[in-house]
Amino acid sequence: MKQPKLRNWTLKELQLKGVEKFIAPLAAVLAFVHLFQWYIIDEMRSPPEPVFQVKQPPLVMKGGDPYIRALMRTISASEANDNRPYSILYGGQHVNDLRRHPEICVTIVTGPNRGNCSTAAGRYQIINTTWYQIAPKYHPKPKQLMFWVSYSFEPEYQDIVIYRWLSDPEFWGVDISQLLQQGKLTQVLQRLSSTWTSLGYGIESNSVSPYLPQIYQKMLQEELKAAAKTKLRI
Repeated sequence: MKQPKLRNWTLKELQLKGVEKFIAPLAAVLAFVHLFQWYIIDEMRSPPEPVFQVKQPPLVMKGGDPYIRALMRTISASEANDNRPYSILYGGQHVNDLRRHPEICVTIVTGPNRGNCSTAAGRYQIINTTWYQIAPKYHPKPKQLMFWVSYSFEPEYQDIVIYRWLSDPEFWGVDISQLLQQGKLTQVLQRLSSTWTSLGYGIESNSVSPYLPQIYQKMLQEELKAAAKTKLRI
């Protein structure tokens, strides 16, 4: 019986075999460095959070339907009435990192949900689970690295995501802008009160809730005037 020939490995081939052992660990290290840069260093490039000197400040987002914009400012008047609304947490504290939703659960001390905790954050007090439900559909610039996806929580993106969400009749079952143009603000606030419970028809009204119709009318006049000026410039 013929014996199989044993292959004679050359020194060069042995060296290549040795290098192959390090390729996978090296790739893992490079991926980690890239991920670290994406999560940590990019924070330095984030624009500073705006600090406003007026109540019910304008949106950071530019353009859009003035009726939806006015509604967004009305919602934030009740949910995040602060000069730094984009970084505020439930309870009033602020965060500095808006690269993603803060996901900080703050204990609720009053109301029907007392004893639970809330991750509500930002100008529209969106909880983390809601943000990760709507951001994949409405966020304009998600960051992706391999299997990781990140949705920036910076002011402009908070505005854009909420604007697109409110403008989606398929989600809400009605055309919110159309209802507002027909003067049906009460119907809109009632429909949204299960999401934002301080709109006057939910379980957690506050001192601002009774004034939301007047606030909305004021915001609408400002937004219509701004939209008219934009058209004149064009």
